[in-house]
Amino acid sequence: MDKINRYRFVCTLTFGDIYGQVIAWLVVIFLSLAVSLSFLSTSPVFALAAVGLILVLSLPFLLFAFVTTLFSHVEMYAVESALQTQRGRTTKETPAAPTEVTA
Repeated sequence: MDKINRYRFVCTLTFGDIYGQVIAWLVVIFLSLAVSLSFLSTSPVFALAAVGLILVLSLPFLLFAFVTTLFSHVEMYAVESALQTQRGRTTKETPAAPTEVTA
């Protein structure tokens, strides 16, 4: 238990990776707002129910797509091996005391 491996987590996710998902979410929001405005004149309760139904049904799919994209861009590296090689180099490469050469 003396040597615990350390890991480094790196997220390589960029905005370009989720750009399509952001656009899809904006389309869903504007679609639900358009549906609510179209039903607002006939029945306000039905308009609110339509918005809620669209958002509730689409949210799990969009969150699943984002989370799987996020998990596929998380990388894990072991740090312990890199530290051991650096420690080994510093102890092995220490220069000896200079010796005098006489001619």
